[in-house]
Amino acid sequence: MDGMTRGQRALSVFWAAFLMAGVLEMIVFAHVDPGSLHWFGGDALNLEPRAVYTLAFFVFWAVISVACGLALLLCSHADEINRRRAAGRS
Repeated sequence: MDGMTRGQRALSVFWAAFLMAGVLEMIVFAHVDPGSLHWFGGDALNLEPRAVYTLAFFVFWAVISVACGLALLLCSHADEINRRRAAGRS
């Protein structure tokens, strides 16, 4: 990842996460009926199926983005991280 700007790294993470959130959305809702979902307390969600799909997609996207970002950070060499920090960029 040497030579990539912070914006390029962020876009790489968000694009990969976007694609995988779409895949996860298809897998989950092929097996789960959004009308049968309940809150943790037992009450029904009372949301339109489209709203459930949308909210689930954004939750999947956020979680996968964090995972991708952490993987990118953990794959970076210490010298690269220290060099970026010394140059004043993350």
